[in-house]
Amino acid sequence: MWPLGHVAIAYLCYSLVARTRYERPPDHVPAVVVVFASLFPDLVDKPLAWYLGVLPTGRTLAHSLLVLVPLVLVVGLVADRAGYAAVGVAFAIGALSHALVDALPALWGGTDPSFLLWPALPVESYESGSPSVLALLADSLDDPYFLSEFVFAAIALVVWRRDGYPGLAPIRSRIQR
Repeated sequence: MWPLGHVAIAYLCYSLVARTRYERPPDHVPAVVVVFASLFPDLVDKPLAWYLGVLPTGRTLAHSLLVLVPLVLVVGLVADRAGYAAVGVAFAIGALSHALVDALPALWGGTDPSFLLWPALPVESYESGSPSVLALLADSLDDPYFLSEFVFAAIALVVWRRDGYPGLAPIRSRIQR
């Protein structure tokens, strides 16, 4: 999945949790955290694999539940002790939704979900260096899974508006000055 889809799905999940658990729309800081966390696995794995060659693929270390689950627990514990439990929940939803959504195509044979348990399960290394982002995009254009990201983004935009644009307040206040 591309960044747009990860952000949209994570925000929709967090908005639902905020409304059911906290009985209000998401606050500004957790909204920003869920966006960051939804991109976190790619922000770690892609550069380490594609540009530094340290990881075998762009879905290994930060996509692995063997790394993500302990990380989410530590972030949640630290956030809770600091009085920001919602931030820990936002990080957990963003990071875990990313890995799980990346594994979804395995249901129809579109990807190998072994990255979820890397390094306990092996992953196939890139055959010839790092992939081209433009080539990946071109390959995705006729994929219904890719096209669904725009539907999720549209829904997330409507929900974000309904929620009062959380995460945008600091930017809005600077613009209004």
